[in-house]
Amino acid sequence: MKGFGANLRRHLLSGGWRVRATGAAVALFWGGGAPVRLRRWLLLALLGFSWADNHAHAAGQVVYDPAKAIELGRELVSQLRGAMPERGFTNSGSLYIKARRQPLKKVAYTCRVEVTPTNWTSYYSAQSDGTRLAGFSVEHRPQQPNLYRDDSGALLTASQLDVPFAGSDFWLSDLGLEFLHWPEQRVNRWEMTRSIGCKVLESKNPAPAANGYSRVVTWIQDDSSGIVRAEAYDARGKLLKEFRPTELEKINGQHELKEMMIENSQTGSKTRLEFDL
Repeated sequence: MKGFGANLRRHLLSGGWRVRATGAAVALFWGGGAPVRLRRWLLLALLGFSWADNHAHAAGQVVYDPAKAIELGRELVSQLRGAMPERGFTNSGSLYIKARRQPLKKVAYTCRVEVTPTNWTSYYSAQSDGTRLAGFSVEHRPQQPNLYRDDSGALLTASQLDVPFAGSDFWLSDLGLEFLHWPEQRVNRWEMTRSIGCKVLESKNPAPAANGYSRVVTWIQDDSSGIVRAEAYDARGKLLKEFRPTELEKINGQHELKEMMIENSQTGSKTRLEFDL
């Protein structure tokens, strides 16, 4: 959720979708077995659109000049990086991994989040056929770089982040929304996608690894900052991965995020993350 996993799920759910607890007594996404609404992370008012912008919005798209794109990008990313959950929580679900010409593989997934006054940490773990797989954690510090650690607590380097979590198409850097910490951030345009008004954020990596991302394009819902869609491009500028939420489930009159998908456009591999509701 965390444009991915629990972190990305948080941004997705801030779009008005809800989640229910799977055992946590008190949670940000869910609590006491009953769904709770996420806090609104960002205010649309910070963008301060002019009348001309609003008029163009009605037409379906606004393209910003370079200076405005940089200004809006810095404001948006600063807000996203500064947001913190109000409480700790735990969620669980299953990763369904389908590589080309390979049988479907199911992996049990858990994310536990702990919150302190100064930071919050996501602990990711997974099991397959009763065997515990390598996990990791991400410490999020507002307006500071993320800190990634392995199960032993040892710090991971940048070169160790663009690797699959539990054999899936989600990299460790995906789950930490690492692209939000790149120096170049631009909101190049506003447009409608899936009938939702979105700011289109382009994040550029100044020094992409040969097997990493050179840029990520994210469609972020106007009034809530929920992530509607994301595309990641390789070092050659070709589309590598696409992320999208794929299913909502209505429970007690509320729509809750049931699953999301990440697809590798170059290998044909897909991973579906299904949450326990």
